[in-house]
Amino acid sequence: MGFQDTFKALSDPTRREILHLLRDGAKTAGEIGSHFPITGASISHHLSVLKDAGLVSDDKRGKWIYYELNLSVLDEITGWIAGLKGGKQDEA
Repeated sequence: MGFQDTFKALSDPTRREILHLLRDGAKTAGEIGSHFPITGASISHHLSVLKDAGLVSDDKRGKWIYYELNLSVLDEITGWIAGLKGGKQDEA
């Protein structure tokens, strides 16, 4: 997983909204899909991109797969961005 994949995944508004939904806890693809006027196949594609970027993980529980935020990747991104901000302040 690299920043390029992460930022590509974050560039799509549907994927950003999926991350926002997962902020409240793990959800199945069906629960996520119920919030969007798109097909299940499209939701699956978005979840796959988010998973490949390391932004979400999946966990099979019985017959369902639950998706949840991968907070360690989000922490890495926010740390990198905070470092950029800190670098500017150091130069001032």
